[in-house]
Amino acid sequence: MQISIVIPVLNELESLPILLDELIVNLESYDEWEVIFIDDGSTDGSTEWLIDLCSTRKKFKLIQFYRNFGKSAALSEGFKIAGGKHIITMDADLQDDPAEIINLVNKLNEGWDLVSGWKKNRLDPLNKRLPSKIFNFVTRIFTGVKIHDFNCGLKGYKRSVVKSIDIYGGRHRYIPALAGQKRFKVTEIIVNHRAREFGVTKYGGSRLFHGFFDLITILFLNRYTQRPLHLFGFFGLLFILIGTSAEIVVLYKKFILGNNFQKHFALITFGAMSFILGLWFFSIGLIGEMIAVSQQRQENRIRQFISVDQ
Repeated sequence: MQISIVIPVLNELESLPILLDELIVNLESYDEWEVIFIDDGSTDGSTEWLIDLCSTRKKFKLIQFYRNFGKSAALSEGFKIAGGKHIITMDADLQDDPAEIINLVNKLNEGWDLVSGWKKNRLDPLNKRLPSKIFNFVTRIFTGVKIHDFNCGLKGYKRSVVKSIDIYGGRHRYIPALAGQKRFKVTEIIVNHRAREFGVTKYGGSRLFHGFFDLITILFLNRYTQRPLHLFGFFGLLFILIGTSAEIVVLYKKFILGNNFQKHFALITFGAMSFILGLWFFSIGLIGEMIAVSQQRQENRIRQFISVDQ
């Protein structure tokens, strides 16, 4: 398989017929290709349209979710079945131009592992462009990946990239950063961005704050997942030392200065609590994140998979 196109869909019924025509035109130069739609809980008739398409057209496949799980989940499931040497992702709202597919593939053929689209001339309202600029600036600084548009839906990947990165939660925003952490070669190209014709945007201003917390998670996991005690051990040791020091002071005042324990009850309590807190850091640290990752991997999302090839 030469190329796989992975497209998450959420309530884009009016856009889908136009998108289909544009995909066929721009993929006809490839001998082997497939388009994988992931229906992320659509309620506007997109589901039925996609079922009809993928039940009758050989190169089109559909993964239908039980409900809305989000873009990260959609991309993750699409990547699992993508069989192409090159994988292209794009949104279904027609703002991503399928004519850019060939440009992404050509850039991959130059030796890059991941090529991200850059919507340099972005045709979105200011309330979307301004938060996006802040988001991209902060992400560029903290991750060290020097691209301008981390969250552009148009991206090209070599197969090795999508099979080695783990996407869940809101991590789709940081796929270039995740690839960079694994030492893949990441670059970008300027892509054509089109104004939205149908429907409404699925992303509000709150995603800036959600993205900030996701960024902290990614930076933390990159540095400490394989060695959690390098972080939590530091805090654990710090609080244990504080607690031990407090108790040593109490013992000094008791046996050297002759003070009663009751006189320093508060210090004894503080020392004991600090010691316990230190042990908590050592023992609890990453359990919450490990449970979250495990649940994301085990969650049953898919209602059915439709393909003429099956």
